[in-house]
Amino acid sequence: MKNQLVDLNKSKKAAMILRAVNHKLRQQIMNVINEKEKIAVTDIYVKLRIYQSLCSQHLAILRKANVLETERNGKSVYYKINKETISDINLFIDQLLK
Repeated sequence: MKNQLVDLNKSKKAAMILRAVNHKLRQQIMNVINEKEKIAVTDIYVKLRIYQSLCSQHLAILRKANVLETERNGKSVYYKINKETISDINLFIDQLLK
């Protein structure tokens, strides 16, 4: 088998992560979360004045991309930024743009 120039599985995962963070509403959601150490879903959609279902859809995309971490406390789910992933994304972008 011939060596591939680009690892397709890794490039698909990287593209998914970049698509997840390259969205205006998701960036607003990340900024709201970043203002606090952790924040409940209700507080996010109330602050942004968006529907709960829309907020949950975008949170799921960010979770799948490992940009957000969750913490459950009883019935409430709290979100916080995965700082390691954000750091990795910024490093990757810096390397890509050299």
